[in-house]
Amino acid sequence: MITRRSFDAVIVGGGGAGLRAALQLARNEHKVAVLSKVFPTRSHTVSAQGGITAALGNVDEDDWHWHMYDTVKGSDWLGDQDAIEFMCRNAASAVYELEHMGLPFSRLPSGKIYQRPFGGQSKHYGGEQATRTCAAADRTGHALLHTLYQRNIAARTQFFDEYFALDLVRDAEGYVLGVVALDIATGEAVFFEARTVLLATGGASRIFRHSTNAHINTGDGLGMVLRAGLPLEDMEFWQIHPTGLPEIGVLMSEGCRGEGAYLVNRDGERFMARYAPQALDLASRDVVARAIAREIAAGRGCGEHGDHVLIRMEHLGEARIRERLPGIRELALRFAGVDPVEAPVPVTPTVHYMMGGIPTNLHGQVVAPVRTGPEEPVPGLYAAGECACVSVHGANRLGGNSLLDLLVFGRAAGEHMAEYLKENPYPRETPGAALDPARARLARWDRKMGAEPVAGLRGEMQRILQAHCGVYRSGERLAAGLERLDLVQKRLQDAAIEDRSRIYNTARIEALELENLLAAARATLVSAAARTESRGAHAREDHPGRDDEHWLRHTLYYAEGDQLDYKPVRLKPLTVEAFQPGARVY
Repeated sequence: MITRRSFDAVIVGGGGAGLRAALQLARNEHKVAVLSKVFPTRSHTVSAQGGITAALGNVDEDDWHWHMYDTVKGSDWLGDQDAIEFMCRNAASAVYELEHMGLPFSRLPSGKIYQRPFGGQSKHYGGEQATRTCAAADRTGHALLHTLYQRNIAARTQFFDEYFALDLVRDAEGYVLGVVALDIATGEAVFFEARTVLLATGGASRIFRHSTNAHINTGDGLGMVLRAGLPLEDMEFWQIHPTGLPEIGVLMSEGCRGEGAYLVNRDGERFMARYAPQALDLASRDVVARAIAREIAAGRGCGEHGDHVLIRMEHLGEARIRERLPGIRELALRFAGVDPVEAPVPVTPTVHYMMGGIPTNLHGQVVAPVRTGPEEPVPGLYAAGECACVSVHGANRLGGNSLLDLLVFGRAAGEHMAEYLKENPYPRETPGAALDPARARLARWDRKMGAEPVAGLRGEMQRILQAHCGVYRSGERLAAGLERLDLVQKRLQDAAIEDRSRIYNTARIEALELENLLAAARATLVSAAARTESRGAHAREDHPGRDDEHWLRHTLYYAEGDQLDYKPVRLKPLTVEAFQPGARVY
């Protein structure tokens, strides 16, 4: 039996995007449920350190047009310029709205919101460094998440904590009718019936062995979408952050370099002058990550194995580090055994962010090439945050734009969902067999036979992606990785879990997560192998140049038969002149 609960809207995911959309709906007096597999303030948004990018001009002159140009350039011209304009124009209002909600931003002596420099940000369309990223010390995501959660409590949003979403429920006409989820505490399956569903399940960086992401980032929304027969967009583009702690993956925020920290190799040389002579250590993240990889490959890495470089911030002084980077100091002490006040910290490129995801439009509607065009909305289905691809990040995200993305498009999705609910005031009938796929997923992990451990398969998948889809890729390595992944997916059929109890069965949750991870991993390898160019974070050794003639387009991946389709990049902004593709130098 599956229990049924009815709501106007169901939000899957309790991070920043989900909470912002839920707040918009709850303020409009809609009955809203937020499902989260962890307590909402443990969602991965809490880990965001550096800040929210918006052209407030609190430190020096600024303009949202410059922010837009930097974002388009940072995306290596794969970002959709209408979505980028929408995000950058609405950035200031999103930040001020949070300020009025009570988010405790750090302050300038004037009392205005503190802003710091971040990579890839400029003034006057590629000129001198801009100071644009609004920060609450180095815990901006933590402050944002708690602020939105408190506001949702006040707005009477209903929270279902520790619920794992299994599958979307749709009818024969493609309308979304709700979500089936598993109550982790009881093992009970619940059908959350709703006229609108928003997926805000975060990224899937746990397909890699080394990642800055929390262990909960397992691509659950991506798996749900693929099983529903819908595509994922641009899954070949994964941001590899230049400054993660070796092996551990914990992030040394870009805010460190924004405050004046810099990178050195084993010779003590500030090597970024070779790769980005103007921006230096504040070049775009993909540029810095590739520079570090080249230094290591050239034998200029640090440590016994020469597998990392160092970030120096001792010159900033203890007072400034204590005020602006207190969390970073704590992380360095705890995980690297180094006090950044006294010594340099080892760092290495680490998988950080998923630029691709569930294709959406400016309103957060999930779109697919169904009948009449390349972006036809799926009725009632929305996505926002890292799991969505609108696409404002294109081939490479700028630091500070992820929190901005989830705020702007979380709000936009909530607004459009409210309009959709007005136009569709009554729930549609749920077909009798609509819940069967979710039942089958659960029943599959109740069987007693099987020799393959889930943890072993997950570890092998992560090693495959790490080895075959890193900073630099090649067609040969990607094809070999896909062959190895094929074997892992075949072995999944023989996997089983020993614990078949109901109450807090984390083994079952990990098995269900693995199904989602493998789907995201396959989408990544297939999409990456097909793109025979280098663009942004997708760097091919066998195709080192960017190819605008053939590859200025978005990839769409379907699970059935590993089918690939493509759609054009939207180069026309909403109201301003387009930024034409050009050389991307820093």
